[in-house]
Amino acid sequence: MTITTADLWHHYGRTRAEQDHAVPDSFHWVWSQQDGPGPEVLGDVTDKTLADLGAGTARHAAHLAVHHAPARVDAVDASPAQHDMATTLYASLAPRLNLVHQDVATHLRANPDAYDVLYSVFGAVDFADPRELLPAAACALRPGGRLVFSTLAHYLSGKSAQPDVTAAEVPAKTPEGESATMHRWVLQEHVWTKVLDQAGFTDIRVEALPAGDGPRPAATLLVTAERPAT
Repeated sequence: MTITTADLWHHYGRTRAEQDHAVPDSFHWVWSQQDGPGPEVLGDVTDKTLADLGAGTARHAAHLAVHHAPARVDAVDASPAQHDMATTLYASLAPRLNLVHQDVATHLRANPDAYDVLYSVFGAVDFADPRELLPAAACALRPGGRLVFSTLAHYLSGKSAQPDVTAAEVPAKTPEGESATMHRWVLQEHVWTKVLDQAGFTDIRVEALPAGDGPRPAATLLVTAERPAT
C-alpha cells in the first residue's frame, strides 16, 4: 500500500512536541543533530526574509526567529499534523515566525522573488521531486539569494545513494497506525549538482559531513547554491 498524502507525518515528532515546548538554543545541519556546522552557513540573516522548506514542527525556524533577527521566517509544511504542532509550539513568535500550511513547491511558485534565503534540514528537498522543487526554489529566491539544505549522504541502511534522480520508497504510517510508504530522494553528490544546475543555480557546493552518534548514524551532505545575481 503506497500513500503520498501529508498525513503520513502525523506521528513524526509528536512525543517531543508534547514534552518539549522550548525554542531550541542551537541549530544543526547534521543527521545526528548534535554538532557540526550551524546557522552561520546561511550567512548573515539579519533583516532577511527566509523560508524553511518542510519545516515540520518549525524548531529550526523558531531558533532563527528568536536568535538571529531575521525580518521573517516562513515555516512551510504541507502536513496538517506538523502544522498543528508547530502552531501549538510557536504561534506566539508571530509575526517574525510565520507558519504556512501549504505544499512547498506550490508556495514557492506563488511567491516569486520573495526570499533572500531558503533552507531545508532533511525536509522538503528530501521528500519532493527535485526536478519540480528546485526550479520553484530558484523562482522564489531574489537574485543573489541562497539555497542551503542538508540531506542524507546514503540510506539509513548503509546502502549507497542513487546515481541518478530516482526516489526510494521508505516506511511510514498513516494517522491510524497502518503501514504505508512515502518517497525519499537520496542522491549522490554529482546528481544534486546536476539537478541544481539544471534548475538555474550557480556556485553549487557540496560538503560531506561525517556520521555522528545515535541509533542509526548517517553521513550528511550539506549543499549550498545561489540564484544568479543577474
